Parts: sequence; C-alpha cells; structure tokens
Amino acid sequence: MLEPHTMGMAQAIASHHAATFAGFEPLQPPAPTSTAPAYLAALQACSQLGFIAHDAECLARAWQAQTERTGQFDAACWPCEPQDFGLQPLPRAQAFAACPQALGLYAVLPDAEWVGRMARAGVPTVQLRYKSEDAHAIAREVRNAVAAVAGTQALLFINDHWQEAIAAGAYGVHLGQEDLDALTPQELRTLRDSGVRLGVSTHGYAEMVRADAVGPSYIAMGAVFPTTLKKMATAPQGLGRLQAYARLLRHYPQVAIGGIGQEQFGAVRATGVGSIAVVRALVNAAQPEEAATALMAALRVQ
Repeated sequence: MLEPHTMGMAQAIASHHAATFAGFEPLQPPAPTSTAPAYLAALQACSQLGFIAHDAECLARAWQAQTERTGQFDAACWPCEPQDFGLQPLPRAQAFAACPQALGLYAVLPDAEWVGRMARAGVPTVQLRYKSEDAHAIAREVRNAVAAVAGTQALLFINDHWQEAIAAGAYGVHLGQEDLDALTPQELRTLRDSGVRLGVSTHGYAEMVRADAVGPSYIAMGAVFPTTLKKMATAPQGLGRLQAYARLLRHYPQVAIGGIGQEQFGAVRATGVGSIAVVRALVNAAQPEEAATALMAALRVQ
C-alpha cells in the first residue's frame, strides 16, 4: 500500500493523462524494484492507465530519472526525454546505416511479384514479408524481390530473412523483437557490418528501449489500430500512445503500422510519425496501383 503522499502523486499523474491514454483497462502494478516516491507513484499510475508491466516499469524508472534530473516532480510532464529512458546519446555508439527520415508510404507485401508491382507504381518503401519453411524458396523469393525493385526508386526491406537479404543485396532488413533477441552478438555484428539498414518492430516503451540498444535505422510502432492480419500479443496502442512514442523516438525515423487505412492517415501523421505502413489497403484493393497512388497522395497532403 502506498503512503498517502505517494498515492496523491499517483492520482495526479493518472488524472492529468487519463484523456490522452483513454480506452485501456486498469492493470495490477508489477512488484516494485525501487522505493523512490516518484517511481512508486508512476508505477501505480501507469498501471492504472493500462500500461502492461514491462512498460509501466520502464515509465516509472523514466519518471524517477526525470524527477532527479529536473529537481522536481511534475505530474503533468509525461516523460519524453531520451536520457530519462537510458536511450543512446547522439551520435549513437551502436548504430546501423541510416535510412531516410521519412520513408513515406511503406507497403508490406507477401511476395516478390507484389513487391515489383508496388515499386513500379512508385511506392517509396516496400517490404517483402514472405512466409515459408522452404529455405530454397525463401532465398529465391528474396533474390526475385531484389531484382523486382531494380530500376525503381523503391527501398526494399526483407522481413526476418536477414542472411538471405545480405546475400541478395537488399537495401534493408526488418526484424521483430523475438528475431532481434534471437541474434547472437556475432550475428548482430555481421548484420551491422554488412551495411544493410535495419528496421525493428516495437509494441511499447520497453521494446523501444530494447530496440534503441542496437541503434536500428528506423523503429516501427504498433499495432496502432486493431488488425486481423496476425495475432497480437499486445492491445492496439491507439493515437495517444503513438504520439507519446513519437516524442520519445523523435531522433529516429518512425513507421506507424497496424490497421491503418487512408481515412486515418491525417490523425496518424498528426502524432509526428513520418511514415505509414499498409498491408490490406493495397493487397485487398480492387485496383492496387490506383490505391497506391491515392495513398501516396493522401500522405503528401498531411
């Protein structure tokens, strides 16, 4: 049980930020790892606001660091300074090759044929998300995707299959958290030393801190809205959280992903995120090339 003063701090945080982070069920706070009042208050408040245990812990530590850095506790000031989360200072000691700050429309596509179609339609960033257990089929599809973007301006990222991506000369690789964690230190060095760009998926504060440790080229954040494409371990993050994430990661190129259609482009761009990834808005469209043109135009006017 928190002391009355600390409970009052927690209530102040929750009250100040309830509207921003509305729509999430309160959660039980995790076991505390510190006795500092600002930490305890933030741990309670962030759990009340629906942040899962790892993210509540991450925010609580950042709130304590912010309080110590500024010399005062401010319930209204949601932490957004990279140093309070322990992110790498600039220039980063560990960093992958840079990619454009704004990747524009980012099409996530199921095979090399789709990659070629969207690259020729002018989509600036494309990702091959090819699912197979056949190593030869994977290598072939990655090579075909690299060939499919030749002669276009499209930047090609390969989902998961980083060794095949390096061998085929792809521009970049995209990894999820589990794929990133599975890399040995030597494999991570091999990936970085190859010069390939790296994008990393994140679903909250703790995963963003984890991603920053390797200094990726860009960070993807989601799922912003509900999506039926795959089972998500975390709830849709929503626009309030996305905006908070964008403030913290402002020194990275950022990609918003998950259930985003053209009608949400304005609201997503208003959070400060520079790029939007789409899947169904293209692959389920009756006229994919026309849909791509409309989506790129919508992104430009935001």
